Amino acid sequence: MMSMIKKLLLIVSLLVSPALLASGGGENLDSVYINLADKGSLRRGAHTFVNYCLSCHAASYMRYERMAADLEIDTPTLVENLMFAADKPGELMTINMASEDAKAWFGVVPPDLSLTARSRGPDWIYTYLRSFYRDESTPTGWNNTLFPSVAMPHVLYEWQGLREAHFDESHGVSEFSGFEQIVSGEMSEVAYDEAISDLTNFMVYLAEPAKLVRYRIGFWVMGFMLVFIALTYALKKEYWRDIH
Repeated sequence: MMSMIKKLLLIVSLLVSPALLASGGGENLDSVYINLADKGSLRRGAHTFVNYCLSCHAASYMRYERMAADLEIDTPTLVENLMFAADKPGELMTINMASEDAKAWFGVVPPDLSLTARSRGPDWIYTYLRSFYRDESTPTGWNNTLFPSVAMPHVLYEWQGLREAHFDESHGVSEFSGFEQIVSGEMSEVAYDEAISDLTNFMVYLAEPAKLVRYRIGFWVMGFMLVFIALTYALKKEYWRDIH
């Protein structure tokens, strides 16, 4: 009996652990709406990712041409606006920065972002990119309320502006109480949140591009099922008419 209980507990732990991992660990996260059917959002997110993330972070499981095909980006636009670290559309989305240089500059090699949306979850990414603040005590001059002592600088600070974080000290515990805007950014708070939502949407696509294929197949499957149900119902009525 005890061995069976242990097996059941093991199964439950295996099922629960990935869910906890995907949620980012149980922090107070802000919710973001993900819509992979919104190609405009995905294209805007791709543009932000390539211009601000891809210089340090690779997405080495994705090819430019696959991204262009999925997001309906024509080749001239792809080459001119989204291919700064590659020569051919068939290349992977890698970076030119050497690992040794990255470690020397940031203290750690920036992680590949291909699967971040699956490991951390979209809400974690959305919250993280909206939680930077100025902190002169860190090597980069930046910190993050969701990821304290983060090595990454705030690459989108020109959009969001400069903020200070305030903390309440209670019983020896420091609790975040809010941000104070010091210098306005190029975007309003609403516009910045929308830009980060688009970027998060793209990173969800990046982590599992096959979802778009499943969505397309699912549309035709649902259409077939509706037609099949209608024909089945008509056939059933035909049979029962003769019986009555």
